[in-house]
Amino acid sequence: MEFPEGLRYSKEHEWVQVEGNTATIGITEFAQEELGDIVYVELPEIGEKVVKDDPFGAVESVKAVSDVYAPVSGTVLEVNDVLPDNPETINDDPYGDGWMVRVEMTDEDDLKDLMTAEEYAEYVQQQKEEEDEEEEDEAEDEEEE
Repeated sequence: MEFPEGLRYSKEHEWVQVEGNTATIGITEFAQEELGDIVYVELPEIGEKVVKDDPFGAVESVKAVSDVYAPVSGTVLEVNDVLPDNPETINDDPYGDGWMVRVEMTDEDDLKDLMTAEEYAEYVQQQKEEEDEEEEDEAEDEEEE
């Protein structure tokens, strides 16, 4: 699984690439793998304000619908027009062509709460271990019944 250096990551599994005060945002490879095949993407309008930690869009897969949370606050400058007609682009290239929005950040301090690639890799590992434990507990519960 890939976690490119130079990006910042949120606990909700979004990534941010910062250039000046512009943040390009998408969901991570881990997030798209957990979701499965993405069939629909809902994005905000250009000019819309997004607030750190609040949902700004949604991704629907064959498994579930998940909100996408803003890792930074700001104003939407651009949305990825490819995604509404080709949502599978997120599965194919989550860190490249699968980006979702570009936001003009209002507070660069928002970046302080985000993880480096190394920290995010550790976080994902913890999440996987917790999932494995839950699955083991469920299997044990079923055996007891």
